[in-house]
Amino acid sequence: MLKYFFIFLLGLCIGSFLNVLIDRLPKGESILGRSYCPYCKRTLKWYELIPVLSFVFLRGRCRGCKKRISLQYPLVELTTGVLFTATVYYLNITDKGLVFDISHLISLICLLFIISCLIVIFMTDLKYMIVPDEIIYPAIVSGVVYQVINWRMAKLENWYYPLLAGVIPFLFFLFLVLVTRGKGMGFGDVKISLFMGIFLSWPNILVALSLAFFSGAIIGLILVALKKKGLKSEIPFACFLVPATLVTLFWGEQIVEWYLGII
Repeated sequence: MLKYFFIFLLGLCIGSFLNVLIDRLPKGESILGRSYCPYCKRTLKWYELIPVLSFVFLRGRCRGCKKRISLQYPLVELTTGVLFTATVYYLNITDKGLVFDISHLISLICLLFIISCLIVIFMTDLKYMIVPDEIIYPAIVSGVVYQVINWRMAKLENWYYPLLAGVIPFLFFLFLVLVTRGKGMGFGDVKISLFMGIFLSWPNILVALSLAFFSGAIIGLILVALKKKGLKSEIPFACFLVPATLVTLFWGEQIVEWYLGII
């Protein structure tokens, strides 16, 4: 249990840094500067940057200007901590494995990095309708490394499955963008589809895309019914691709088995 506690704390700290990426990358700002209040621009003290706890102690308000602090910050930190912990549990890595098995360690690092990228992509698309190249390209590379490590550990024969699972959705999404001239979805979604295919491989990519399109359609219809969106309004589709990727990562095989069982 102590291992999971430390992984959760690591996730909280990484989540705090992810908030910096979410806020600054779409604006073209440097990620190396000191954190500051987005309202009064006051540089924050170290004790105002403690993940989650600072938000609680400050009662959700800036210590200087008293403006409300967005719930984005503690939610991203908590989400990162929970997902990091779930990932370690999912891999079932023992303490001995972490120390001596370099393949499992690299696999774990890739997964944690990819999850961090997915969180940033979700939030930047939700807030700014942008998928930063600085995030999606490293995610694609990490997906390749992750599959190579898995291939070597499991000695899989179908090494080309991740390649096909990446190229086919990429071409499909690219076709949609070209046909709709970018009105149906953006090129960022095309890049995400390539990443998803490489990372999830076959047939899990079908599960993820099905979940994304189904949930996107349901939420879209609800927003139209509530008159929050029109039929031609743009919806940040990465906000459906990212959760679908995470659900498939943890439960993709079970979903495939369930589907094959009912047909």
